Amino acid sequence: MRPFLVPAPTPSRNCGRTYRKNTAESHPRRLMESIASMTGSVAYASAFDLKKAFTKKDLSPVEAVKASLERAQSLEPKLNSFVTLTPELALDAAKKAETAIMRGENIGLLQGLPISIKDLIPVKGVRFTMGSKVMANNIAQINAPVAERVIAAGGCIIGKTTSSEFGAKAVGDSPLTGATRNPWNVAKTSGGSSAGATASVASGITPFSIATDGGGSIRIPCSFTGLFGIKPQFARVAMYPVSAATTLAHCGSIARTVRDAALLLTAESGFDARDPFSIADPAPDYLAACERPIKGMRIAWSPTLGFASADPEVLRITESAAMTFQKLGCEVELVEKVFDEDPVKIWSSEFYAGIGTRLKPMLEKSRNLLDPAVVVIVERALKQPIEQYYTNVFRRYDFREKTRKFFEKFDLLLSPTLSVPAFDINRDLPMEFEGSDRNAVSWVYYTYAFNLTGQPAASIPAGFTKSKLPVGLQMVARSHQEVDIFRAAAAFEEARPWASEIPPIK
Repeated sequence: MRPFLVPAPTPSRNCGRTYRKNTAESHPRRLMESIASMTGSVAYASAFDLKKAFTKKDLSPVEAVKASLERAQSLEPKLNSFVTLTPELALDAAKKAETAIMRGENIGLLQGLPISIKDLIPVKGVRFTMGSKVMANNIAQINAPVAERVIAAGGCIIGKTTSSEFGAKAVGDSPLTGATRNPWNVAKTSGGSSAGATASVASGITPFSIATDGGGSIRIPCSFTGLFGIKPQFARVAMYPVSAATTLAHCGSIARTVRDAALLLTAESGFDARDPFSIADPAPDYLAACERPIKGMRIAWSPTLGFASADPEVLRITESAAMTFQKLGCEVELVEKVFDEDPVKIWSSEFYAGIGTRLKPMLEKSRNLLDPAVVVIVERALKQPIEQYYTNVFRRYDFREKTRKFFEKFDLLLSPTLSVPAFDINRDLPMEFEGSDRNAVSWVYYTYAFNLTGQPAASIPAGFTKSKLPVGLQMVARSHQEVDIFRAAAAFEEARPWASEIPPIK
């Protein structure tokens, strides 16, 4: 396992401040206890609880960041969540946040909060590997727009989290870092491609993480690890350098609570001229949406989308979760057939052609260093005739229009996020799909459709299997309507809370 250097937990002395012992006054017990027992751990405290503790000077941002770094290091041999830890970057930001707090200043939404960023996103001066041996020693020369925004908002970046190679698989392993494990059962995958992001948040290292989603890479691992994760409207969060999956990749938020995800997405969202697709309109008020009522919302529940199928236990859990919305005053309608056919060929044509084109020089020079499963898929995509590629491009426009018309009747569409719970590590796809025509990504047939459409989609925790593995419910909103996801997810979280469920990892 790779060594990490984390500073010793010395007391902070910035500004001669005095932080008093936490009194846990009128705070939810499970979260305040994790802060009040400040023996080097703030595990499982929400971002809002940390912010409140900072404001009241019950807790220093420096103490919180040190605790986060120490937990990351202690769990790394068990989980393998990080490619690189960045203690100096995080502690420098924490000290600035602490100074600002002592002066009564507010330097941003994320002031003093520990956060991690997926290693498909560059942070200047930090290793930027994309999970590949070919890029093992690459150092980012710029900050991505989202990294700039996090730093400007006072966030403390503790490290870069693991990803499958170039984000091209739906499980959590890469040739560079090996397998990332699931905190609920370390023999299982955390999912991909945002493997380390979810493993680290689910294990209480940070309250949230920034990740990407080109075919389900936020929603897939959130389903496997019992987290809330949202892929916002395409280009709501600017991306630069340009992704290999140019018109499919989204940047979004992973968190243990809906409001924490809303807070992070607020900081992430905004126009950036370097992204040619970047949305210039002001972002919605995600946090305000969490307070809005949902009575009367029109919701479609689809167990199959018209072409998929799920494990019976997964289906039972997600259907029960979907029916909760009826009890909350929504109109829930069963819709068996959302789509006429599986759009996997449309999605694969664009996703793997983009990644294959980017990887072509590496395929020619360093094929032996690349993930064999990724090599097979991208080589196949590169062989498609140009006529076939553009046929699928035009089919995508038709698919988007048909989906738009479907949402004229509904505010939200619910489905299982995945067809199975987490499966064993070091597998490219579940055993149920062995011998089928599904590959290392196309087995996730509930998620990729909504990268083709670009509309907001999330995974919310729906419950657990008998084996105590999390199951996710996918929630899809109309184009540009992230607010409907946040209002519905917040209401569901209040009705069926999940954040108190803690995995057995220690």
